Amino acid sequence: MIGSDTSTAAQRPSGETATLPTRLTENASSGVQRGTGACTLAVRRRTKKAVGMRLQSRPQRVACHGIMSRSVALFVAAISACASAPVVRPGIEVFVDRPPALVRGKRVGLITNQSGIDRRRRSTIDLLRGVPDLRLVALYSPEHGIRGVAETRVASTVDETTGLPVHSLYGDTEKPTPQMLEGIDVLVYDIQDLGVRQYTFESTLALAMQAAAEKGIPIVVLDRPNPVTGTILEGNILEPAYQSFVGIYPVLSRHGMTLGELAKMYNAEQRIGADLTVVPVEGWRRDMWWDETGLPWVNPSPNIRRLEAAIHYPGTVFFEATNVSEGRGTDLPFEQIGAPWLRNTEVVATMNAMNLPGIRFEAVEFPTAETARKYPGQVLKGVRFTLTDRASYRPLATSLLMIDVIRRLHPDQFQWAGATVERHGGSARLRQAIEAGTLPELLREWERDQATFRTKRAPYLIYR
Repeated sequence: MIGSDTSTAAQRPSGETATLPTRLTENASSGVQRGTGACTLAVRRRTKKAVGMRLQSRPQRVACHGIMSRSVALFVAAISACASAPVVRPGIEVFVDRPPALVRGKRVGLITNQSGIDRRRRSTIDLLRGVPDLRLVALYSPEHGIRGVAETRVASTVDETTGLPVHSLYGDTEKPTPQMLEGIDVLVYDIQDLGVRQYTFESTLALAMQAAAEKGIPIVVLDRPNPVTGTILEGNILEPAYQSFVGIYPVLSRHGMTLGELAKMYNAEQRIGADLTVVPVEGWRRDMWWDETGLPWVNPSPNIRRLEAAIHYPGTVFFEATNVSEGRGTDLPFEQIGAPWLRNTEVVATMNAMNLPGIRFEAVEFPTAETARKYPGQVLKGVRFTLTDRASYRPLATSLLMIDVIRRLHPDQFQWAGATVERHGGSARLRQAIEAGTLPELLREWERDQATFRTKRAPYLIYR
């Protein structure tokens, strides 16, 4: 039976997920600093262009006065536009302002990590501890741990700052056990996602929903923006036979959804039966990139160190399925790939000759750390990915085409990393297509998956 929630929608049909209403909030006096990144960047660009014009001599004072007047007018117009732009507020801020009735007077368990913060970088842990109507009694950490720095399995521990128990969901178990949920009335989930099926925080959410449903307690998802927009879809729909922790349910590889939207879809399509409430982001639009939200960047995991890495990740994550380094243990993980044996100049020439949209490639060499998983302490011949147009760039197809090129150029050196390609690809067909030389045909077939998924996800979308 699909769960229901009576706290936010008294007359909701059975099985429908509660979603708190989205409210677009206008900036007040701090609007320029906290408006969308696009607005802030526009102000800077227009002001710099106008004010930065060279004043060459005294006789030009009248003309210069006109230039300066126009620059001031442009600056004022830009500020006015920013002042009316919606502030993007993550779900945690909405939750703290208006706590749902279902958490009042309850003992709360929080699934989070270092990415759970508000616009002022205050942690969700501290914010929930400050809400008088609830009691935070336990923490749960995903892959990389509560602080987001671990590179291996993580043991359960006690949080030094709060004294709360931290139950690891990337140690002996990936799903909250009944013992972990003892004394918990409500689960709350607040972690920044990347909008990619292989990113394990999505599986952690699904397993937490299952555990909450089995225990009969509500789960609240504090939503956050998809950093690479909610409009671009890529890849294939996972085949159920290939479900794993890097792909738990049949969704696209790059699905263009937020975690709150995914939670709604999981609950309905997989009949989890969770008593689910989603607290939406305020002010976010589907076409927004992270740097257009005005929200602070925090590495969601150790090797996603800036937005560029998040943009490449839907594709370069597939290098994990090969013996080519995906850049872990270097300064630019997921933004460059390499191996000691790579004929990188030939790879770059071949890839650049394809004229793929939004991307160019550069032959580089880079060292790896002694702790790197692949080729530790070595200097690799590599290829660096450089964005030229992120809106037209399709990282998944780009990286798969590069893997195909590398395999053809290095038949004696290239190797698959066990069954990782099947897990990442959610199918056996990706390896088969590359080995048969039919990858372009498979990529065209995947376009049908994308059209199917766009229709399937529509009922669960929260944002326009």
